[in-house]
Amino acid sequence: MKKYNIRNFVLVMLLIFMGTGCKDFLKEESISNITTNSYVVNEAGYEDLVKSCYPLLRDFILNYAVAQHGTDFFQGQNWTQKSIGDGPYFDQYDIRLNSSVTEVSEFWDILYRNIGRTNAAIGRADAITYAVPAKKAARVAEAKFIRALSYFYVVQTWGDAPMPLTETIAADKAVVRVPSAAIYTQILKDLTEAESALPVAATDYGRVTKGAAQFLLARVYLTRGWNFKGALGGVAGDFKSALDYADKVIGAYPLVAKYSALFPTRSNNPLTQYTGAQNDKNSEVVFPIQYNTDALTNAMEVPYPSTANREPGNYYHSIFPGNGELVGSTGRTTDYNRNQPKNVPTPSSYRFFDPQKDSRYTHDFVNTIWALKAVSNYAYSYTDPNAKVSYAVGDTVAYWTPWNKPATGAQKGIDEGGTKKYAVMNLDQMVSGVQISRLTTPIPSMWKFWQPGIAYGDGYGTFDFALFRSAEAYLLAAEAILKGAGNGTLGGAEVYYNKVLDRAVGVGVDPLRAKYPEDLTNFETISYRATASSISIDMVLDESGRELFGEFNRWYDLKRTGKLIERAKKYNFWTKAKGVPTDNSLVRPIPQTEIDRSSPPILQNTGY
Repeated sequence: MKKYNIRNFVLVMLLIFMGTGCKDFLKEESISNITTNSYVVNEAGYEDLVKSCYPLLRDFILNYAVAQHGTDFFQGQNWTQKSIGDGPYFDQYDIRLNSSVTEVSEFWDILYRNIGRTNAAIGRADAITYAVPAKKAARVAEAKFIRALSYFYVVQTWGDAPMPLTETIAADKAVVRVPSAAIYTQILKDLTEAESALPVAATDYGRVTKGAAQFLLARVYLTRGWNFKGALGGVAGDFKSALDYADKVIGAYPLVAKYSALFPTRSNNPLTQYTGAQNDKNSEVVFPIQYNTDALTNAMEVPYPSTANREPGNYYHSIFPGNGELVGSTGRTTDYNRNQPKNVPTPSSYRFFDPQKDSRYTHDFVNTIWALKAVSNYAYSYTDPNAKVSYAVGDTVAYWTPWNKPATGAQKGIDEGGTKKYAVMNLDQMVSGVQISRLTTPIPSMWKFWQPGIAYGDGYGTFDFALFRSAEAYLLAAEAILKGAGNGTLGGAEVYYNKVLDRAVGVGVDPLRAKYPEDLTNFETISYRATASSISIDMVLDESGRELFGEFNRWYDLKRTGKLIERAKKYNFWTKAKGVPTDNSLVRPIPQTEIDRSSPPILQNTGY
């Protein structure tokens, strides 16, 4: 671990090329042959040191397997895999999820690299003079926030862990795991000090603000309050503190009018005109991870997988499944871009939405693929060479039915004896993966993060990733109230919950989800509008799953609330089929690379 702290800190390539995380305030400059001690000696040098603490956040959010797989809403592989035994290890929680897993070791390295940088920034601050002392205080506060954020994910992921708080200058193999409660104490200390010094509005967009510290304080207090295995040092007042900070965020960051307004403007039909306008700067975003259009400065620092460089930019647009490359497509172009099944919605996840009333379902999923070029006499049948179909530009090629309105009889495609000349897929068929003809494709595209105009296969997304947004603060507040915090500024837990729901379905509208999302054959429904008597932790988790679909934190939300094992076994296709999650699954294995380079070797977590 020590090697990832800033050692002699050959700063410039680290600070300039790797340290350009915020597109609106970072300026690149080519410098070489400068060490930390000769560079970080004045305000300008210290400014670059603090900037270097931001870019690794890009690598941080791309460790999606650690944060999303093996949950109720996401898994790491399509459902059509024939051998259940070969399912994803993050979902099956089997012996393959061990200390050698690349995603786990990379996540550790990224977090401790940033801890090293922030330690250097915090430790060197006293020697630096600023013309405006408040500006220096804000920069130190930024570093403390990022250190707290890094340690928060360390302790949630691994439990007891090393906690260096000073810059590492010389090599040292001694690594000591600190109790989780002590790490939480330090996190809250850093965040409290940061909140007092940070500005309400950053002078440069993208820097940490007071609101970001308040949001993280709400999440940290809420997590400590649940007091995982009695080891976090949680106290009775933690839930009230979480609610108070969530209320501060809610008051300062109003929700935008429409859910779709949080994302790039686009049409699900590439034949329709769309602008691709960015919506990443809006009233709801509390803390963004920034991207830009410069391929050099937008690159990731950590190779993934380890044998290849990551593509520069935000590529959340391409790591969810689907397929636009059907008959009538224009090939591998910008029309649909590449959809890779790296984060696959579970079969159950669709059934938590009301497809007709919930605007999030409409935005997140593409249920129709259109022909983008004319096709004549396409032989769609595997068995009958005389069965052919033609398409004009704009004709439907494939359609996935909403889970609550499956197609039957004549509503089906001609490949299944129906009258439709396009593929029609019901949810149960998506799961079976049976390919009846060349027209069929397993599952619809998950397009929540899709950005128009990106060349096929490129990861050059420029859309900022909103790590914190105020919609989540409403749900954190609801959870805190349910845990005994008392009513908040807006009222009871159901009020906070329904504020988020109202935006998605309309004020007072009663949306219906599957009563038993895990049973694809059962079409009974139940309302997901909350009342004072119906609101529960599971309802809040359902709503956070819908609202924050694919937004990184799902594994941690389920772990915090003690619901991970229960909900993964119930709703995750692979976990349900052959998963063996136990209490030991609630922490990740310490990377073998860390064990090997420490002396004496640090102890592995139980069960690995």
